[in-house]
Amino acid sequence: MNDVSYVERRDRIEHYFDRTAPHVWARLTSDAPVSGIRATVRAGRDRMRATLLGWLPTDLHGARILDAGCGTGALSVEAARRGAEVVAIDLSPTLVKLAEERLPADLGFGRVTFHAGDMLDPALGEFDHVVGMDSLIHYEPADVVRALSALAPRVRHSMLFTFAPRTPALAAMHAVGKLFPRGDRAPAIVPVAEATLRDALRGAPGLAGWHAARTSRVASGFYTSQAMELECGE
Repeated sequence: MNDVSYVERRDRIEHYFDRTAPHVWARLTSDAPVSGIRATVRAGRDRMRATLLGWLPTDLHGARILDAGCGTGALSVEAARRGAEVVAIDLSPTLVKLAEERLPADLGFGRVTFHAGDMLDPALGEFDHVVGMDSLIHYEPADVVRALSALAPRVRHSMLFTFAPRTPALAAMHAVGKLFPRGDRAPAIVPVAEATLRDALRGAPGLAGWHAARTSRVASGFYTSQAMELECGE
């Protein structure tokens, strides 16, 4: 996708996760002690990961999954343990390297291959399911729709993704978050009202034949994110 705003935002996100705070995310995604703020984020991310995994089939033998924005690979590992072939990609080579180092030796019949790059790369191939946990929350709604539209022709069953819901509480937390040291801040996210996002998805030509299904919000201290499931077909 050649959209300028998407590319510019993508590059800023890559810089943050690969150069500014990879050590922060390495610790956050481990079981090491963290600050109170980060503890709420860790708990929220754990709940969101469990939600998204719960929307995937229990048996994934023979399924090909794209973990779009895989970070340190926790979701990829769980999907592989269900038998999936997981293509895990992240903008940050540093986080991908860490994910590779953390990959368990025994995944049963599943496997994970890691890539550093853009989740929209057509060379990644076709998939049964795509999961984008907190990888699209930094983009404008129009870019989110364009990204999903770019993926849709290569996905057979479902696309699961998260967005930042536009709520008064989240807006207040963003304002308070500016008072904390830069190391405690994630890249800027773009809140969007669920109804607005649904309308945009419904009207996107590239998503004809897709419809929004399940949705679930996770709020844990300084972490607020909402999952949405897009299904192909009726």
